Amino acid sequence: MKRFHHLRLDEETRDRLAEVKVTAEDLIYPYFVVPGSGKKEIIQSLHGIHHFSVDMLLKDISGTLKLGIKNILLFGVVDANEKDQSGTAAWKEDNLISLAIREIKEAHPEMKVFTDVCLCGYTSHGHCGVLSHDRVDNDATLPYLAEIAFQHAVAGADFVAPSAMMDGQVEAIRQELQRISSKTGILAYSAKYASGYYGPFRDAANSAPSFGDRKTYQMDYRTITQAVDEVGADIEEGADWVMVKPAHAYLDIIQRVKSRYASTPLAAYQVSGEYMMIKAAAQAGYLIEEKAMHEVLTAIKRAGADKIITYYAKDFVTKGL
Repeated sequence: MKRFHHLRLDEETRDRLAEVKVTAEDLIYPYFVVPGSGKKEIIQSLHGIHHFSVDMLLKDISGTLKLGIKNILLFGVVDANEKDQSGTAAWKEDNLISLAIREIKEAHPEMKVFTDVCLCGYTSHGHCGVLSHDRVDNDATLPYLAEIAFQHAVAGADFVAPSAMMDGQVEAIRQELQRISSKTGILAYSAKYASGYYGPFRDAANSAPSFGDRKTYQMDYRTITQAVDEVGADIEEGADWVMVKPAHAYLDIIQRVKSRYASTPLAAYQVSGEYMMIKAAAQAGYLIEEKAMHEVLTAIKRAGADKIITYYAKDFVTKGL
């Protein structure tokens, strides 16, 4: 008989033998940025998460840094009257996210800033690219994504993160960034699935499509090989980091991608629905939130993620360690 109980006798022993430990350095915290000033508004669909105007965002980031979290991901949320067919508010020179980047870098230069690069939150139709006869036109969208990334890079973003799932988006952005000799990296949403877990985010970002769905460009969750191949294509096109999204329902994909592309940093996004499932179950008394949070984030890292994008980042540091 082989005996293993001595490996788990007490907390000290279990901690010493733990093979996977999540730390604040592993986490990327998402922020939703809105126009105006003096705004810190509760997002009803994402408990504990807020909309911030830039001035209030700077104050919150001070606290985030004190927790040891040094990576953030910015999403812009603009008013409906700023939206149009081509998402002009996303790529114009004085766009909301570029303003936020400049202010963050001036106030908190040590914070590493990632920015989402997509059109869905800025278009009147809510799709991730420009339309041609009510269908997303992949190739026509690429210059817009490249321009968004260009503007964010000029403002000082450390990484731009294209999430539109357009074929060739990384190559288009890489070419644009090389034009200005930018040091900004690219974190590609390489394996982004058409998931049912995005609902709270779409409410928070006001980015739900006004018709149809995104299944023609986001990946079918019944596929495996496509994920590995799309990650490889993004690396070939110049991605510095790659991503699997969602995370905790896609641990097998994270593991396969990391096994295949071990030398490329891999992020995984614990998305809004995954976050809120834990929140809702805890509120109903079905589980202890801190324990479930810790277990799920550990599983994501155990599967192979180098960085985890999660709305739980702050709670993990303050309650989960």
